[in-house]
Amino acid sequence: MPEKDEKLREAITSILGTSRLGRKKVIVKVRKKYQGYGSSQIRRVYQKYGFSLYKRMKRKRFDNPANPIAVPLERNEEWAMDFMSDALARGSRFRTLNIVDQYNRKCLGIDARTSMPSRAVIHFLECMIEKHGKPKGIRTDNGPEFTSHLFQDWLDKKGIAWVKIQKGKPQQNAIIERFNKTYREDVLDANLFFSLQDVKDLTERWIEDYNYERPHEALDFKTPSEYEAA
Repeated sequence: MPEKDEKLREAITSILGTSRLGRKKVIVKVRKKYQGYGSSQIRRVYQKYGFSLYKRMKRKRFDNPANPIAVPLERNEEWAMDFMSDALARGSRFRTLNIVDQYNRKCLGIDARTSMPSRAVIHFLECMIEKHGKPKGIRTDNGPEFTSHLFQDWLDKKGIAWVKIQKGKPQQNAIIERFNKTYREDVLDANLFFSLQDVKDLTERWIEDYNYERPHEALDFKTPSEYEAA
């Protein structure tokens, strides 16, 4: 292996870590962190040494959503929120509550608990509002934590609109669904957790990278923080 390729291969490996990034995002991140490499050189090494992602065949889709989401024009117009679940090494289950601002795809926070009743959802949202400001609306599915009287009364008191998606239409919450896929691949599927604190610590480090280092193709290869600043 030529020495020039070896150095660039190591640079790409360090950029990727446990993340699954496409070629365009890798090129942006490598050129930001390591000076002197051109796009064509990075592309060649990326493809030559097996970093390319597997490409799925595109399937024709007939079921178009009746209520497609509209990307907001400023922050805190609409947040998207959803649950995920996984297990620790000893087998005990835990859930995460993921919150994203749909304007710039910024991850506002991820809470991890063994159980996530409506009271826990409200408490975490209060923390997020104190940190980021209050949203005009929150988009969720029709889960029992969101349809409960406790959560609905809290939304009314706060003056926050509940933007619920249709049952069986996850594409109406496509931004958080895409975020969940990335979080699953980079964190939940890529690591073995021995405690809930392990989940929280690694998640916090990943959020920092996601918001401030990782380029997003939907944001013209800017990070969420760069997109908001621009």
